[in-house]
Amino acid sequence: MKKETEEKLARSLTARTAELLPFLPYLLQDFWELGSSPEDIVMLLEKYVPLSKNSKILDLACGKGAVSVKIAKRLNVNVRGVDLLPDFIAAAGEKAKKWRVESLCRFECADANEAVVTERDYDCVVFGAAGNILGSPKETLEKLRETVKPQGFILMDEAYLPVGSGSENVRIEYEYLTREQWLGLFEESGLRLLEEISYTGERDFSSDNEAIAARAQELAAKHPEKRALFEGYVQSQLDECTDLNGSVVGAAWILQKA
Repeated sequence: MKKETEEKLARSLTARTAELLPFLPYLLQDFWELGSSPEDIVMLLEKYVPLSKNSKILDLACGKGAVSVKIAKRLNVNVRGVDLLPDFIAAAGEKAKKWRVESLCRFECADANEAVVTERDYDCVVFGAAGNILGSPKETLEKLRETVKPQGFILMDEAYLPVGSGSENVRIEYEYLTREQWLGLFEESGLRLLEEISYTGERDFSSDNEAIAARAQELAAKHPEKRALFEGYVQSQLDECTDLNGSVVGAAWILQKA
């Protein structure tokens, strides 16, 4: 894995350094859903994407497969999930078996940057809460656009700066755009916004943060020389939650290719 790819992957999971990558499966072992809301993704797919038994969905940076598995179960369509972490892919495969959709789900440990070059003719591509692993926002949209059929769909989970707010209040190091900037990029990329689900207001992340903090303490006991690394991840999680509860607005967008 290239160093730049490692760093982008780490940041997409709120890790400050790629040194933490080997420990992320342990830190996140208590969670199946990592970022996106599978229920919202499924709802938008069901509402806007004409689906049949021959439909194909691509789930880039699929994590442990929560979105892929729930799409397959609810909509009875074929889903291919791609992620760089072998432990996540293994967990996704196990979940597909548990939910009895292993015949519909195909998971592969691979780089999303390579997948967007080779994967084509999908009815929809899902790119959920994966940050800038594909490049700038403009590059990301252009790469995702190439993976779907004419009139195909892109389903993204991102966040943007609210009106009148600047990046100075954001704790996580990430280049957030305004909603207006995103809308401009959609138009420039030949994409039509069909619906947006915004996540605003105070959300209670306390139980999630407590679970991660407990796993970090377990790792610190095993690797005392890396205690600062694990504690730094806990703080990054807290910072991200603070951002999502005020400094940025989370959003799920479904877009259609012109």
